[in-house]
Amino acid sequence: MSTRYQAVLFDFGGVFTASPFAAAGSIAAELGTSADRLVEVVFGSYSEDTDHPWHRLERGELTIEDARQAILAIGAEQGFEADLYKLFGAMGSAGGVREELVECVRGVRRGGLRTGLLTNNVAELREHWRAMIPVDEIFDDVVDSSEVGMRKPDPRIFTLACERLAVEPARSVFLDDHPGNVAAAKRVGLEAVLVGEAHEDALRELARLLAE
Repeated sequence: MSTRYQAVLFDFGGVFTASPFAAAGSIAAELGTSADRLVEVVFGSYSEDTDHPWHRLERGELTIEDARQAILAIGAEQGFEADLYKLFGAMGSAGGVREELVECVRGVRRGGLRTGLLTNNVAELREHWRAMIPVDEIFDDVVDSSEVGMRKPDPRIFTLACERLAVEPARSVFLDDHPGNVAAAKRVGLEAVLVGEAHEDALRELARLLAE
């Protein structure tokens, strides 16, 4: 496989599953708001690492119920009910696992490269999402934001993920569904690929990079 790269790191939500941001957009109309407004209320500015309740939840600083109540209060100020549990329901019905991504990781491993999962996630949902894909089988390491107390786009989490795989950032490729995380990874020195709803495009780009 690649002589330039030694490792490939993958985000979870939006890569192995449909984007949570798309799920938020799908229920915005019934809440009487726009998709962009709902995403901003629920997730905060996702290109930054702030003290928004969702960001604190992903860093393991809040329980899911505490974050839910705080986000409900933010939504109420905007005139609508931004309930995390409704959002999770929409995410759960958004098409399941993209099996071609699982096969992609297996292919990367067969090619002799290391594989890592680098996810902004929620402690209380750990058992649920880890059961969706064969995590221990296909990844050499998992960096979960709620376990390490930092989250993308904090540059330290990319550095940590590379250190735990014993690779230099410049010898690593990262796939994520949010432009802010892709940009942050590049600033640290990783090559990074944006995964859109047409995720096949990202797989083709990864294949091109690994052929170098």
